[in-house]
Amino acid sequence: MRSFRSARALVLPLLLACFGQTATYEVAQRHPQASDEAPGTAERPWKTIGRAAAAAGPGDLVVIRGGVYRERVLVKASGTAEAPLRFEAAPGEHVLLTGADRLTGWRRQDESRPVYSVAWPHRFITWNRSMTHPDDEYHRLIGRCEQVIVDGLLLRQVLSADQLAPGAFFADVTNRTLLLWDVGSRDPNRLHVETSVRQEVLRVEGDHVQVRGLRFRHAANMAQHGAVVLAGRHNTLEDCVVEAMNASGATFSGEDATVRRCAFRDNGQMGFGAGRAHRLLFTDCLVENNNTKGFDRGWEAGGNKLALCQDVVLERSRFVRNRGNGVWFDIGNTNCTVRQCLIADNEDAGIFYEISFALHAHDNVIVGNGFAPTSGAWGAQAGISLSSSPGCLIERNLIVGNREGFNFREQPRTTPTIEDRTSRPVWNHDQLIRHNVIALNRDAQVWGWFDVKDNRHWPAGQPAAGPAGRVAAAPDGGTVAAPATNSPVGLTLEQLRLQFVDNVYFAAPGQAWFEWGPTWAQHQSYPGLTAFQSALAIDTGGQVLDPGFVDVRQGDFRLRPETRDRLRAYYPRGPVPGVILDDGL
Repeated sequence: MRSFRSARALVLPLLLACFGQTATYEVAQRHPQASDEAPGTAERPWKTIGRAAAAAGPGDLVVIRGGVYRERVLVKASGTAEAPLRFEAAPGEHVLLTGADRLTGWRRQDESRPVYSVAWPHRFITWNRSMTHPDDEYHRLIGRCEQVIVDGLLLRQVLSADQLAPGAFFADVTNRTLLLWDVGSRDPNRLHVETSVRQEVLRVEGDHVQVRGLRFRHAANMAQHGAVVLAGRHNTLEDCVVEAMNASGATFSGEDATVRRCAFRDNGQMGFGAGRAHRLLFTDCLVENNNTKGFDRGWEAGGNKLALCQDVVLERSRFVRNRGNGVWFDIGNTNCTVRQCLIADNEDAGIFYEISFALHAHDNVIVGNGFAPTSGAWGAQAGISLSSSPGCLIERNLIVGNREGFNFREQPRTTPTIEDRTSRPVWNHDQLIRHNVIALNRDAQVWGWFDVKDNRHWPAGQPAAGPAGRVAAAPDGGTVAAPATNSPVGLTLEQLRLQFVDNVYFAAPGQAWFEWGPTWAQHQSYPGLTAFQSALAIDTGGQVLDPGFVDVRQGDFRLRPETRDRLRAYYPRGPVPGVILDDGL
């Protein structure tokens, strides 16, 4: 009997798909006949998306009509590879799934000030007294979950009633009251006031589920938790917008997910996070202006952060103007690829690949990154930074106009791996950087930030960096990390096998060329390519050439006729969104 049931569970969805016995349901909250007691037809649609999620199965299509859906949708059902379960916005209709509810019934609280109050039963973080995550002084306000939106604009949160001012609110959880002072001192009963009350707006736990054309907004989620979650396998998020969440826009934790033509923007902490999301394909997307609340950039903030993921591909996407790193892989990622992306104007590193393995970054345009005065961000403000991450291949990228072009960042570090949670030493070695244009970067075209005491980043025979065991002062008050347990000993630059092969470099007057070593220890500036090659012997075939782009400021990376043929081998292959490239190269 058990075997029969197992076979039936596998075969039935296929039979349904083959014989067309699937259903199309409709959700239309604005329809006069809409009800969750209805059959879900076009004439008598369901009122909520959650009702459809509870009823639909393999091969079914749920068409969602326009409206503002104030609910958390949980999809537990699965489709199949042949018959996915689909949720789609009706063509041309605006479907918003929000974590916020309208609040009405405001009462004047203070006769001397236009402060109004309403009942507030919500408490989102319950395991610490400050109701914040992380629970430290810096995040005492940033790490809270509450949001108040008046006529579409977020108000500023304060932590006591006496701090209230125009455009601010205070969530008084002790007295279960929300206090508001409108930016124009208006009566909120005459305004459209919303408050975030749900920590998630969509969670997909089933497999082979496709979500298309929806807009997600205003969840009261805590840091490190996305408001849109793909937890099942083989799921797809397509043509969606994830914006203005309190913390992360989305979390991807299921294997073989596809995210296509989506926008992740204006979220409080990050555009998205991913953990063990093996074979994630992230394509043709926009990740823009995330970390609006100012979370600690050295902890987790900016465009995204991925951990313990294998074979992830980020392609043909734009990571722009994020307040932190544009693309951040951290902790045990393996064999990940970033290709044909525009990574521009992020306040810290463009690509920061940290304590991970075997990145392949190719055919990207990486411009204007790293110019924020971020405390303690040494070595993490380049176009591409490889931080204790061996086995990487970096090729055919235009790394132009960043604070630093390409760099290594090294400290004594350890990381777990996907297969083994045991933390083990990891360091930069066996790196190949070839056929890139590294030009017009302000502080260095290449920098080796090796904050290690064993002198491994110098050729054999170089003098020691300083007194043994010295703890040097790092920029902005940071300190040098202690050696990792079982870290390698006896290494020299020759043994690291760091190879720069056939790259093009160029620096304008006032820009630096090559820097090696951290500024607070043994450090050397090399004023040109010949000096760099002679001293370290890690660059072969490099050449100095002004690429002569038409207009970097306008994103026009076409080449002058006299450099076009010479740069053919160094130029990105295929289109990159948001910039103009030479055709045919």
